[in-house]
Amino acid sequence: MLSPDTAPAYHAGVTEAIGTFNNDYLWAWVLIPLLIAVSLYFTIASGFVQFRMIPAMFGVITDKAETAPDGKKAVSSLQAFMISAAARIGTGNIIGVSIAIALGGPGAVFWMWAMALLVGSASFVESTLAQLYKVRASSGYRGGPAYYMERGLGKRWVGVLFAVVLILTFPMVFNAVQSNTISGAVANSAETAGLGSGLWLSLLVGAAVVVATALVIFGGVRRIAQTAQALIPFFAALYILMGLAIAVMNFERIPEMFALILGHAFGIREFAAAGLGTVIVQGVRRGMFSNEAGLGSAPNAAATASVSHPVKQGLVQTMGVFFDTFVVCSVTAFIVLLGTTEPVGGELQGDLAQHAVMESLGPWSLHLMTLIILLVAFTSVLGNYYYGEANIQYLSSRKDVLLGYKTVFLVATFLGALGSIDLVWTLADTTMGLMALVNLLAITPLAGVAFRLLKDYNEQRSQGLEPVFTRDRMPELTGVECWEPDNKAEQEKTVH
Repeated sequence: MLSPDTAPAYHAGVTEAIGTFNNDYLWAWVLIPLLIAVSLYFTIASGFVQFRMIPAMFGVITDKAETAPDGKKAVSSLQAFMISAAARIGTGNIIGVSIAIALGGPGAVFWMWAMALLVGSASFVESTLAQLYKVRASSGYRGGPAYYMERGLGKRWVGVLFAVVLILTFPMVFNAVQSNTISGAVANSAETAGLGSGLWLSLLVGAAVVVATALVIFGGVRRIAQTAQALIPFFAALYILMGLAIAVMNFERIPEMFALILGHAFGIREFAAAGLGTVIVQGVRRGMFSNEAGLGSAPNAAATASVSHPVKQGLVQTMGVFFDTFVVCSVTAFIVLLGTTEPVGGELQGDLAQHAVMESLGPWSLHLMTLIILLVAFTSVLGNYYYGEANIQYLSSRKDVLLGYKTVFLVATFLGALGSIDLVWTLADTTMGLMALVNLLAITPLAGVAFRLLKDYNEQRSQGLEPVFTRDRMPELTGVECWEPDNKAEQEKTVH
């Protein structure tokens, strides 16, 4: 048993060992090369779908949902987007970007942007496949990578492997990241207000998050979608306005900031110090944690949507990648790089954004930042829960198994508030990397199906029709449960 004196050293050693595996092997030599190669293939083979179809992305998000088997409205395209945004727009956008800048320097921001442009195609492929191979549920639909691995690849064991890794990643490790971030943000506010902090505060915050989460998750996917739809526009607008205020206050430094980002992204100093690899790894890794493209998480939300063609939700989720990275993550980068005079880099600093806001706007703004972090982390907790639920139901339909999952999820939420930030984030990097590896290897051979669906979608649009997919349009596909050819009359509708 570890003594109080030896426990910190032990935890530091474990964190360092896992971090070395992440940086030197898993990410640098396996995942980043694979992600780039796969995304380039998807981009070229799809005719640059993530750029060419941007106008269509805005058009399909307003599609109305059909009625589910239980008589209520199924999850709409917008609500499915909000569920995925609930998980995407979380601590990765604020704390994750801060950590990327702290460890990789300002140049990490450039690589975050560059990869988002490329991996949007991976998001399109995985979410389109999730729609095609979704299955019916009482509240509408469910699906995700585990489902297209079994039904598309014909390999259930791969789906089971992915489901297990996802459950470890999102409901357990990522969820600990969210509650840990809430706990740290509240502690910063409490100390600034002179209230003090410590274990008692972490216990109180953990318990409060568990109670709030339980009230939502026991209401099912609709309540999760409704809660996300209500909260996300509010905190996103609030955060963007805060970032704009700091940018206006430091307007004269904006050219210097962009020069700093570009200079560090390709800087000779970083190259000479063998640090360029660290800059790239941090930018790509934190970018994937934030926008989740290619990770295999967003398809679980994409599959819930009630849409007339699988490509529609593929486009919506691709738009989510761009919004997440180029709007929300960029706001954090601007806040950190414009709002602080302190040098950044060299150590794990998850609270850089909080301190930058306080330095720019005054001590009061720290509490506003705490509120924003609380909201984004809480909606991420809800999104993480649903991802786990979809995969628990893939593994077993027993109600007692689902109840057990909810209990374990709430326990992980509570314990995360008590953990150390460096160990929690290092574990998140490892499980996220393994999950992305399985998903990328699965969607590559299935990508041709997504491209055929895209061709079908564009052909219908070119004929002035509202795109509607039915199974008889591609009768050779196996494993497709939904999309019965009973709504062909919908094809008579013209594109609005």
